[in-house]
Amino acid sequence: MQYWIIQTLNSLALGGLLFLLAAGFSLIFGLMRIANLTHGSLYMLGAYVGVSVLKFVPNLWLAALIGGLVIAVFGGLIERFILRALSGNALGQVLVTLGISFIVADFCLVFWEGPDSDTDAGRAATAASHRRRGLSDLSPGRRGDRGSDAAASMSSWSALASAQ
Repeated sequence: MQYWIIQTLNSLALGGLLFLLAAGFSLIFGLMRIANLTHGSLYMLGAYVGVSVLKFVPNLWLAALIGGLVIAVFGGLIERFILRALSGNALGQVLVTLGISFIVADFCLVFWEGPDSDTDAGRAATAASHRRRGLSDLSPGRRGDRGSDAAASMSSWSALASAQ
């Protein structure tokens, strides 16, 4: 029973994350007419930059702010020099932004290295750790993610309902 509760809550968290990504894509495409598929990889890059800054700046919020600002500048440069040249060409935008997404993912993998659980022993240790922890996987941060996902979806729904 505990397994199904964890799976259900993890599924809700993943669904909320996918909703936020889809809402971001819809907002960017709807307002700016830019088919940008890099926002997920930019979120990832921002998280990695923030964690790297955290090694030098002991304040979590300041590190998150610096990581966000670095990625905002990077995203602005992509929009200014690449996406503006492709305005009106949705297929070109999709191909270029998907390519940028792959490049960012590979850069993160090379620069920050991948997980060590690619071996059978690593996968077994990870599975055993998850079984031992049980419901402790539901950290306050994960519960907060679900709450912010629900709040974002409800505010989006109310904005659409009031606009009609």
